[in-house]
Amino acid sequence: MITALVILICILTVLLILVVLVQNSKGGGLAGEFGGLGSNQLMGVKKTTDILEQITWGLGVAIMVLSLTSYVLIPKEQGGATINSANVDAAATKTLPGAAPQAPTQQQPATPAPAAPPQSGTTAK
Repeated sequence: MITALVILICILTVLLILVVLVQNSKGGGLAGEFGGLGSNQLMGVKKTTDILEQITWGLGVAIMVLSLTSYVLIPKEQGGATINSANVDAAATKTLPGAAPQAPTQQQPATPAPAAPPQSGTTAK
């Protein structure tokens, strides 16, 4: 499923690039030469520009929606394992085969180290 989405996004991206290259906001470029003079007389320059602009917006929105969809569908990984509640619960209760379960140990409060005796007031001359 993810592979199909990525391939579709790539195809739409190439189409978007081609549509952007065909249009020119000043009326020249490839849009004027696409089909020669017949396209200008048949549809008119303004109609061609409107259609190319709508196609550009449609492809841009489609790429954005498909990208967000693929982000949601791709499983999140951390450390090579997929994260979900079942894996977290299984990892918490998992023990090595043949090993006896260990009883929880209580930590003893740390005892402070004894203070060092004060130094005598001898100084070197």
